[in-house]
Amino acid sequence: MQLRAFFVFPLAAKPSLWEKAHMTTRRKKIYEGKAKILYEGPEPGTLIQYFKDDATAFNAQKKAILEGKGVINNRISEYVMTKLNSIGVQNHLIRRLNLREQLIREVEIIPLEVVCRNVAAGSLSQRFGLPEGQALPRSIIEFYLKDDKLSDPMVAEEHITAFNWASTQEIDDMMALTLRVNDFLTGLFAGVGITLVDFKVEFGRIYENDFSRVILADEISPDSCRLWDSQTNEKLDKDRFRRDMGDVIEGYTEVARRLGIMKEMPTVIQGGLH
Repeated sequence: MQLRAFFVFPLAAKPSLWEKAHMTTRRKKIYEGKAKILYEGPEPGTLIQYFKDDATAFNAQKKAILEGKGVINNRISEYVMTKLNSIGVQNHLIRRLNLREQLIREVEIIPLEVVCRNVAAGSLSQRFGLPEGQALPRSIIEFYLKDDKLSDPMVAEEHITAFNWASTQEIDDMMALTLRVNDFLTGLFAGVGITLVDFKVEFGRIYENDFSRVILADEISPDSCRLWDSQTNEKLDKDRFRRDMGDVIEGYTEVARRLGIMKEMPTVIQGGLH
């Protein structure tokens, strides 16, 4: 597959005047990460998650602004999270508010990134000398500590429980949920000609009386998944940015198009995707 397209993002793809006004007057910023901003929500226990156009790689050593990325990731993540919720994988999404924002449940984020790998790529290939693209004998789940200053080191269950980042039960719950997400996403993407190579998810705790449980949080998008065209292995994800391959927005938009949500994207395409 060859990506060929000209993308024109109208003003709506940027924060609208309404959005800008409400950003400065109606709410308080709670947290700003590399790709998203969290604002105080309209009701207790809610937050507004804003998707930025910022792209980063290699622990933010490489940075760029990719116009429209936040719009695409917002819509893809909403689509996937809604589908997951429908099969019983609870997550923090309440609803999408506009082009760049979602209303989400406030959770206590567990300071771990959970990575599920189906095909050798990225750091796994480097660590073990595996050729990129080699299918793994089974899906592998890895845990990484969320700490940019330490470059998000890989950690074992012993570290997680010893330092009280999560309990044994929470580890079991995160692994079970990650495998369910993997099974669902593998089928979802395979149905539109995309291989789910690997992905990263995060989880948070929600409290009910004196008890807490783990639910899926953050986002699922081409920023957090490796997605390859099933026929050609063309990369449709953040690796296009990491590796200076170009056509990053085109790759992300191709994912949205195949998922059937392209018609809802605020994008004018001339020439089409082939």
